[in-house]
Amino acid sequence: MPASTVRKRSRSRITGAAALAVGASLVLAACGSTGDTAGGRGGGTGRVGVILPLLTSPFWQSYNDYVPRMATSEGVEVLKTVNSNSDPAQQITDIGNELTQGVAGLVVAPLDSAAVQAGLDQAERKGVPVVAVDVAPDRGKVAMVVRADNAAYGEKACDYLGEHVRDGKVVQIMGDLASVNGRDRSEAFRTCVRRKYPRLKVLEIPAKWESDTAAAKLDTLLNANPDIKGIYLQAGGVYLAPTLQTLKSKGMLRKAGHKGHITIVSNDGIPQEYDAIREGRIDATVSQPADAYAKYGLFYIKAAMEGRTFEPGPTDHHSTIVRLPSGILEDQLPALLVTADNVDDPELWGNAAR
Repeated sequence: MPASTVRKRSRSRITGAAALAVGASLVLAACGSTGDTAGGRGGGTGRVGVILPLLTSPFWQSYNDYVPRMATSEGVEVLKTVNSNSDPAQQITDIGNELTQGVAGLVVAPLDSAAVQAGLDQAERKGVPVVAVDVAPDRGKVAMVVRADNAAYGEKACDYLGEHVRDGKVVQIMGDLASVNGRDRSEAFRTCVRRKYPRLKVLEIPAKWESDTAAAKLDTLLNANPDIKGIYLQAGGVYLAPTLQTLKSKGMLRKAGHKGHITIVSNDGIPQEYDAIREGRIDATVSQPADAYAKYGLFYIKAAMEGRTFEPGPTDHHSTIVRLPSGILEDQLPALLVTADNVDDPELWGNAAR
């Protein structure tokens, strides 16, 4: 299903204090709120702070653009978004600043799965609910995590490379391993290769979501391994441009279908990746739903401010709520593999965002 189809699905509503079952397993419980209880002090009203991890990535730029639009459609009053600029310590300060402004709820995209606990603890002490977007915290209280299945990202990339490369060396340019996203994608990719495609040899570049680091380490790796046949980019927003530039500088950037083409699979679903697929410079990407991140991040924070709670199970927007080992609930949104066959689908948010 196209990644942005979730925008077009209606949600089941909760009325009064009754709980409605979605399918047979998702229960939305409308809990009574009290003035001193986190997740209910605003009665569903009040200003919401939205904290971004960075704005140097086209993915997060798109998410930032969607926030005010989705706030209007969800009936949420949001403050101007705050950019933590890739600094986990700054993100904790940003959370504190938003709490000082008296927000009734927070939507945060954590930079560091462990470090963000300090900010979550501040919010809990003030009775302010938090929804985490894109990254699940290792510890700390959040009402919901809104996130695509990151293990599926690594598995889809593995399957695409395994089916198209068959044997030889492939590289995965990893994200920050302090983030659960980087860990999930990396482990899923290498586990899938080991289990299903043993003729592939995986080389790894830990790049911490940094474009300069990715470019420098890829350059060094290609010098030592000029026979690389495939590359997995865990974040097209930061790794696409430096990867293509590095390959071009070495005379190794050849179009799909031409001899010597290096098969490239990415993650994000930004317009630049779609252009690269159309031009044959890369082969596929897994679309991470920026629009749905904004939409459901705001939906769940409004629900938390109203005191509503959720249970694991399938939702009516084609996702599944799961309980993480930490006890936190996560709504795992669908993410579509995009190739030359479906890159022009107008339902993809990366096409709608142009």
